[in-house]
Amino acid sequence: MSKIGVHSFVWSAGSSREELEKALISTHSLGYKLIEFSYLDPAQVDVKWLAGRIQELGLDVAISMGLPPEGDITSSDAAVVANGEAILDRAVALVRDIGGTKLAGILSSAHGKQEQALTRKGWDTSVATLAKVADRARSAGVTLNLEIVNRFESNMLNTAAQGLAYIRDTGASNVFLHLDTFHMNIEEADVGLAIRNAADKIGYVHIGESHRGYLGTGSVDFTGIFDALVAIGWDDYVTFESFSTAIVDKDLSLKTAIWRNLWDDNVALARHAHRFIELGLETARIKAELVTTSHGVLSQ
Repeated sequence: MSKIGVHSFVWSAGSSREELEKALISTHSLGYKLIEFSYLDPAQVDVKWLAGRIQELGLDVAISMGLPPEGDITSSDAAVVANGEAILDRAVALVRDIGGTKLAGILSSAHGKQEQALTRKGWDTSVATLAKVADRARSAGVTLNLEIVNRFESNMLNTAAQGLAYIRDTGASNVFLHLDTFHMNIEEADVGLAIRNAADKIGYVHIGESHRGYLGTGSVDFTGIFDALVAIGWDDYVTFESFSTAIVDKDLSLKTAIWRNLWDDNVALARHAHRFIELGLETARIKAELVTTSHGVLSQ
């Protein structure tokens, strides 16, 4: 069975108990095994209740986030870097308290289009800061998964290879790559080769279409992606992510430029995505078996 997750923004951008409950029930009823929440404010959410409901439904959970400009750990301003470090520490604590093990997203720099290139000093500051966060996260049983995003959302980690270099520089054993097919489709020379090259350092995978809508209706080479995931023996979660003006989170929708209404019926969207991912991975496994097994050889 494939381990398939879904981002909560498919269901709702709200964080009231009613909205969270609806997202949990919808996720569970459609056969998803993990729900991903963008960073929740513990001051606004009953974390203990949410952790209990996640456990009751037998779901796994991940938290994703992007650092704000005032928490950019590549900054030359020590106060901004310290704020970013504190934001990351709080996010790690939330993952732990909610019963998860994965913190994902844009953790190495501010999320958003930058107007200048990253400096060597900025890289080094980020690496040193994240290494400290990773050390504390290890004690909490949490991994840090660095999302590799396109050039319009970060000036730092745009390819898996850049992410691998960053991970090497941290020297941390619990820092991994968070790969996203939407971003890879823009930046990688070959998405399948990039997945194969990064195999042992991938910690989390987002499945998203080139226009953020229904899977298979854009330009992403999902056949090559599923083949690559099977080839590297990926047995962790792939999480479906899709955005539409039907559900708007003011901050993330603006930063990710969600201007078009790509779907209205989120249940139909999510049902289709689950089938698409499951069948895609199953097909890739069957193909892999066909090219490695000598079916039909006659015995004497």
